[in-house]
Amino acid sequence: MAEGIVPRRPTAVVIGASATGLLAAAALADFADVTVVERDRLPDGPEPRRGVPQARHAHLVWSGGVKALDDLLPGLTGEIVAHGGRLAHIMGDMVSRAPNEVWFRRFTSTHHRNLVCSRDLLDSVLRGRVLADERITLRQETTALRLEGDATAVTGVRIRAGAATDADAGDDAGERTLRADLVVDASGRGSRAPRWLTELGGPSITEREVNAGVAYATRLYRAPEAARNIDFPLVNVQANPAKAPGRGGIVLPIEGNRWIVTLAGTRGGEPTDDPGAFVDFALNLDDPVIGELVKGLEPLGEIVTTRATANRRRYYERVKHWPDGFLVLGDAVAGYNPVYGHGLTVAAQCALAVRDTLGATGLGQPGLARRLQRAAARPVAAAWDLAVGQDALYPGATDTRPNGVERLLARFVDKAVETGARNPRALAALLDVMSLERPATRLFSPDMLIPMLIGPRRPHLQGPPLTDAERKTAVP
Repeated sequence: MAEGIVPRRPTAVVIGASATGLLAAAALADFADVTVVERDRLPDGPEPRRGVPQARHAHLVWSGGVKALDDLLPGLTGEIVAHGGRLAHIMGDMVSRAPNEVWFRRFTSTHHRNLVCSRDLLDSVLRGRVLADERITLRQETTALRLEGDATAVTGVRIRAGAATDADAGDDAGERTLRADLVVDASGRGSRAPRWLTELGGPSITEREVNAGVAYATRLYRAPEAARNIDFPLVNVQANPAKAPGRGGIVLPIEGNRWIVTLAGTRGGEPTDDPGAFVDFALNLDDPVIGELVKGLEPLGEIVTTRATANRRRYYERVKHWPDGFLVLGDAVAGYNPVYGHGLTVAAQCALAVRDTLGATGLGQPGLARRLQRAAARPVAAAWDLAVGQDALYPGATDTRPNGVERLLARFVDKAVETGARNPRALAALLDVMSLERPATRLFSPDMLIPMLIGPRRPHLQGPPLTDAERKTAVP
């Protein structure tokens, strides 16, 4: 290299300032100058924003995601906790009924800590941390129109500056091209990557959908005064796929002395936004505990509903000739029924896979984008198998019968849940898989198989394991 010539630093463009997009930007910043293109204007603090329809509903980050977040951005979860979030012990800080109607004992011997807070708080802290990096530039109110390049290599993205506009409008005023060594689509469920690829002469993408027909209704409540001074447990009643319709709900204590209450129902049993029906719906779940906890509380705001809850996956990693310079992450690859709480965990693990792959190769290597897409597919596949193994059992969920692996996993998970509800070793194995820390093969370890086959077996609980003190603080 000639003296005095500074080598050009690689560049990357991330489409979407979602949690996935921000985590991807953080993963790329050690290897490139990153520009994040965001269609909306982002809020300054922990406030709702457009483009995140699930944000008002209950969220959590499984322990596998907590580890990935802190690996990618050291201290991030501690910062969220400092702003009012909580690391809840699962199952010690949780009262949960499984889909097969078994109540979990509140064992405290596992290491699993899930991050619990509002999505607004998580996104706000994440934005502040990532966008403070000088290697990352945010372009708000900017629309990604299409990819530049051809079927062999993506070289950039065409954008239009200004407030959110119709991306297909013919007027090219305000348009320009951002050249990049890597373009990352993190634009969510509405991603147009399949169309963009075919426009470049690329292949069509195989897709699959499993839609249990779940609808969600969420309302915020002011927490009972007596419950504000204790770490009140998460309370979860999961729907049973063997029953149609399936109904469930969760109470999630969050920052600001508030409870997020999310109710869910499949086709024919959906909750509505009728304020007079919300508590009645909760009281009429298979167990009325959620309704009993919230029936006397002060509601904060209106009821928010969502119906876009299908599991939908695009198999980009199967494309034989994948273009260099392009990567798809997050909900643009796979979106899951939110009841499983895996979206944020998968986003963090995929970003970590990107960082680790780049750490071994750096940007600019032929075939790198394909390797990145395949690396990101591993956490996607783990969450997908768990979700569709349950949701495919609901009537009308899919035209494609679950494959052999999915059917086997669903049956075995039911048995593993029943065992884990009564045995701490088995519960630890189950949580290792549900948290996406370990592959599903962990369910076939001695920690699970020995209690499953020979015990010892405690009797199943006959009701929710709330302590007397917890009930007194919450129920007048």
